Amino acid sequence: MLSRGTGPGKPDGSSGSRRPAGALEAEVLTVVWSHGEAMSVSEVQQALSADLAYRTVLTVLTRLHAKGLLERVPVGRSHAYSPRRDPAELAAERMDAALRAGPQRSEVLQHFVGRLEPDEQAVLRDLLERGD
Repeated sequence: MLSRGTGPGKPDGSSGSRRPAGALEAEVLTVVWSHGEAMSVSEVQQALSADLAYRTVLTVLTRLHAKGLLERVPVGRSHAYSPRRDPAELAAERMDAALRAGPQRSEVLQHFVGRLEPDEQAVLRDLLERGD
């Protein structure tokens, strides 16, 4: 007997492969960031390249709103969604969370800076000197 998630595919002929965790949320965020103004669920659904059900897109938008990543405003009987943070702010928050989760911040920072390209190190040095 095959275990769940193995085998040649689904009965409909699709492979049954799943996106990596968080990939659909990232795709939805990218669509909303690039649009520049609040989007309805249908607009997000149409902008995504995948053939996703309306309810799937609604679920992802609802989760992103619950996580504090999207604003939601009523529009008729539905909602429109817009980003609360830009991509750089979100990346900085994630970097900060990774730093705080590490065993020793100084070691984590040392490894991070060691992986930066020389031009990125120069930008970081300049930002630190300016106090930004």
